[in-house]
Amino acid sequence: MSAQLTLRVLGALLREDVLGLRTGAVPERRGDGLWLRSGTLALPVAEEGFQCEYAVRLPLLEADGVELTSLDAVLAHLAGLADPVDRPGFAAFAEECRQTAATMALHDEARAEVHAVLAERHGADPAAWTGLGASLAFDTLAAYLDHPVYPTARGRSGLDEDQLRAHAPEFHPSFLLRWLAVPAGRLTVHGTGRLPAWWPTAEQLGVAGDGYLTVPVHPLTVGHLPGVPGAVLAPRPYLEVIPTLSMRTVAVAADPGCHLKLPLATATLGLRNRRTIKPGTLVDGAAGQRLLEAVIAREPRFAGVVLQADEQDWAHADHELLAVLLRRYPAGLQEAATVPLAALLAGAPGGRLVVDHLADRFYDGSVLDLYEVLLGLLLDWQTTLFGYGIALESHQQNTSLVLDRVDGATRLRLLYKDNDGPRINTRRIGELADFAAEFDDARIFGDQDRALTDLFTTITGHLCTGSLAFGLAAHGRAPLDKTLGLLRTALAAAVDRLGPDGAALRADLLEAERLPVKAMVTAGTLLSKERSGAADINKHYTDGPNYLLPEGCSR
Repeated sequence: MSAQLTLRVLGALLREDVLGLRTGAVPERRGDGLWLRSGTLALPVAEEGFQCEYAVRLPLLEADGVELTSLDAVLAHLAGLADPVDRPGFAAFAEECRQTAATMALHDEARAEVHAVLAERHGADPAAWTGLGASLAFDTLAAYLDHPVYPTARGRSGLDEDQLRAHAPEFHPSFLLRWLAVPAGRLTVHGTGRLPAWWPTAEQLGVAGDGYLTVPVHPLTVGHLPGVPGAVLAPRPYLEVIPTLSMRTVAVAADPGCHLKLPLATATLGLRNRRTIKPGTLVDGAAGQRLLEAVIAREPRFAGVVLQADEQDWAHADHELLAVLLRRYPAGLQEAATVPLAALLAGAPGGRLVVDHLADRFYDGSVLDLYEVLLGLLLDWQTTLFGYGIALESHQQNTSLVLDRVDGATRLRLLYKDNDGPRINTRRIGELADFAAEFDDARIFGDQDRALTDLFTTITGHLCTGSLAFGLAAHGRAPLDKTLGLLRTALAAAVDRLGPDGAALRADLLEAERLPVKAMVTAGTLLSKERSGAADINKHYTDGPNYLLPEGCSR
């Protein structure tokens, strides 16, 4: 397996303190640099500071004085030290690593050709990739990047090379969907009832009879569909689609303002992070959109600046493998570059970063100016939500920049989708309290701020803003003290605007010695929920140093 993957996996295991690699370790100076020794294990490290004090600097683990450089050997040795009940999780993670290594090899093989196709189709300058059809090219570029936290995010369990090439966003394919004709009484349907003109009837799909509703099915899910009495799989595929960064969500090729979120029988970001669609998340996503619109109605400075995808139209057959969300994007984006945060540090055709192209076109070549304006809007919005007792799981894949020019001046807006996993403090939601009854997942609600500050820190802090600060510095776009200084200044100003309502954010984020950090490998694959204690595998935390403290920003 590649050295890059080995470094990322060892770094994640250190950060999550697997087998006491971090908290049980003592620093040790050797001729080649710093090591951390924990019992019979030792890791070569360097000081870092983003979510962990140290980064692993060489792709190896020393065990009993022997250097293990094969990731299989590393994980096998750690499994032998683990509690026997946890060893199946280590075996599963080893397989996850092998799948990811194979996918990374495919990426290396395909990247140049895919970049050439994108440049030919949309132009050489990504900043000119405007409109929602062209925005799918940014999803493709982002798919080649590693996740800021999860080391094997590029892997997808159970899918082979042909399936990936035909359906994964990094290959920018298009394909036809399958469709199921379902008796109307077997479906739970929500929304306006306004279906796009391209949505087929059962008859158009070759299914005879009355009383059917048609539901799109991802081709990779057809063999896993549950039995639904009276349902008929249409004999022929229909509707060309293009995968987005999430893969289970596809854009309609002829109508890219419409996306279809469809269950997939695979997992990413951990064995237990299945890409199915639990019916309750459809309820929560629609409720989350309505709640955010209610906040915007009370905070007019965000009207037309913070945009929401419409997620009110969905259906399911009471099964996580038979469901669909019809997501509609706002009108008027034809002349705008719509770029997910996840794509900013991605390599673009020609070798420069996406953020470089955007800065050239919209900010006179200043990446720092782009970053500073982004921070101002994003943190103002997210802290305003916190003032209402709301924190969003709006990570870098679900948050997009919308960049265009109005009367010769650059305009930056934000576009959000998939707001189905917030945390809400019922003691502070105030006049919006009636929305609480509209959500399905009881874990969303509590009467303390800690769940909100944890989510704000790990998503808005680490994934959306902190990773950019460290990433821009790593790419040589600005010194780290400069990027972190901009982040702390913008965050402090946004928290100050809240007055007393910002006290918890100030204490738990700006002033805390340590910050919560996602422990995704532990909760997602290595340990069972019973062993990890994770009520929600995406909100299970360890801790790391606070890079936002003044001394952290002055490095």
